[in-house]
Amino acid sequence: MTEAARSTTAQAPIRPRMLQDPQELVPELAEVSAALFKATGNRSIPRSTISLVQLRAGQIVHNTYLTVLHTGFLRKAGESEERITSVASWQDSPYFTEAERAALALVDAVLRPSAGGERVSDELYAEVSEHYDDTALATLAIAIGQVNFFIPIALIAKPVPGRSFTDPWA
Repeated sequence: MTEAARSTTAQAPIRPRMLQDPQELVPELAEVSAALFKATGNRSIPRSTISLVQLRAGQIVHNTYLTVLHTGFLRKAGESEERITSVASWQDSPYFTEAERAALALVDAVLRPSAGGERVSDELYAEVSEHYDDTALATLAIAIGQVNFFIPIALIAKPVPGRSFTDPWA
């Protein structure tokens, strides 16, 4: 192992920044989480699309915990490694449907600062609307909001990727 590899590995967290699960500190969080999951589970859009969008959100905000979490969800759902790994470069990937591309474009627009214009342009809205009816579009917005709700928790509490707060750590 090179010195650079050792240095990088040594910086990897072995325990969360917050030692107690935020859900234990604020028990109402479980209720909010369950309600958001229920709202996105109305079957108006495939669960895989929601997971792709939420994986992309984790990548956009550079959060390893969310990226690992949503990658795991996609793997458990049977998604191919090609689809999972190409979410980061979805624009030129051949592995996504036009509807999935529209959803990924939407999460990119919502989470990336725009250069002076509207984040979600009328053109993008029209493109997404070609693939999703009103219920599905609202569900997609809620799915983006769901992951957005947890981004501050992931960034502040800094849970260890691949572990829950209740997992033992070194």
